[in-house]
Amino acid sequence: MIVVTGATGNVGRYVVRELAGAGAKVCALSRDPESAQVPAGVQVARTGDLPMCDVRALFLNPAVIWADGPEAFLRQASWHGVRRVVTLSSSAAVDAGPGNPIGTHHRELERAIEDSGLEWTHLRPGAFASNAGQWAAQIRAGDVVHGPYADAAQAPVHEADIAAVAARALLSDELVGCAPVLSGPQSLTFAEQVRVIGEAIGRPLRYEEIPPEAARERMAGGGHMTPEIADSLLRMFAAAVGRPADVSPETERITGRPGRTFAEWCAENGPRLFG
Repeated sequence: MIVVTGATGNVGRYVVRELAGAGAKVCALSRDPESAQVPAGVQVARTGDLPMCDVRALFLNPAVIWADGPEAFLRQASWHGVRRVVTLSSSAAVDAGPGNPIGTHHRELERAIEDSGLEWTHLRPGAFASNAGQWAAQIRAGDVVHGPYADAAQAPVHEADIAAVAARALLSDELVGCAPVLSGPQSLTFAEQVRVIGEAIGRPLRYEEIPPEAARERMAGGGHMTPEIADSLLRMFAAAVGRPADVSPETERITGRPGRTFAEWCAENGPRLFG
């Protein structure tokens, strides 16, 4: 059996579909298993309730263990028979260090998994395409998105591509001990991303830049992130102004097909999120 944590989240739901489609025996962990929608034949359990036997591998979304730390969870996983962990990490872990709390946090988790004695693969995606959901309320309310650094470039990765790589890491041995950095196939600024969303929903949209200080207040003021995380993100955005985002070849190399574009993500999700 393969256990998928965060199985109804932006990445986990695609991982479940990939594994089920490959004929794997899957247990999907969810905070609300009664409402979880999974493919036929997939077992569903509550987050924290690992199956008692026959568990071979685990897809780990760090969100389920941030509060308590990884050590106890990894001991429990090993006791249940888990031999391999595929981690949903972050490309920020590549440059972990002072001033990069996001990268440091993910790198510490990676090291804990490496020290556990389990087989491991760390997936290091950059910006998720679904991060565009942060603009949903503004787009539903009007035609202007306000945010920092209009010319900051990213290469948003479709969550289904992260899941396709995760499935390869869970089902085969080719990625054991690897930490592939994953990106989408195209560099887009924030302003360009908003334009692409507009094309998907049939409305002209534009991005209007606001000062970093105002953006920081919005990001940290609602309690959704700490001021330190907000500052770290703003520093990354500022560093990305005026330079194309790095496009990783790893998705195509591992899966054998080009990564899905941000426009494809918007066509699939735009009407539901922004319409």
